[in-house]
Amino acid sequence: MEQLLEYRQHLLDRYEQVTRQFCEAVETAPRQKVQMEAEGWDVHQIAAHTRDTEKLVYGLRVRRTLEEENPLFENFDGEAYMDEHYRADEPLASILTELRDTVRANVARLRHLPSEAWTRPSRHETCGGGFTIQTWVERGLAHIEEHLKTVTG
Repeated sequence: MEQLLEYRQHLLDRYEQVTRQFCEAVETAPRQKVQMEAEGWDVHQIAAHTRDTEKLVYGLRVRRTLEEENPLFENFDGEAYMDEHYRADEPLASILTELRDTVRANVARLRHLPSEAWTRPSRHETCGGGFTIQTWVERGLAHIEEHLKTVTG
């Protein structure tokens, strides 16, 4: 049990650390230089996508799983969301601040969570059940790490 508690604390530390690293990398990367292979997004678009996904997918799923009994989550199409909601004129600083704030709020919510709460269940409309708060945190972290690698090349 002690190892699991340590793992979860390390997971939260890493979540905050990777978010800081991502924001720093985005702030220093030339906007047009870095592009995702499939989508062809520039750094500003990657930052907006990462922020939106953290806020509307992983962060939301953590919060709802804490508050609701076995919630059901719809699939999120990040590309379609970007097509409808992306604003090229949105200040990069605002995007990164919102990403940092979203991660900080989630980490603060989870930092002193009882061990049994980490295993609260949720479901996904296409992937089925068995998703816990820990799963959503791990996936949120992996998503930010993926885009950090994209930005840093």
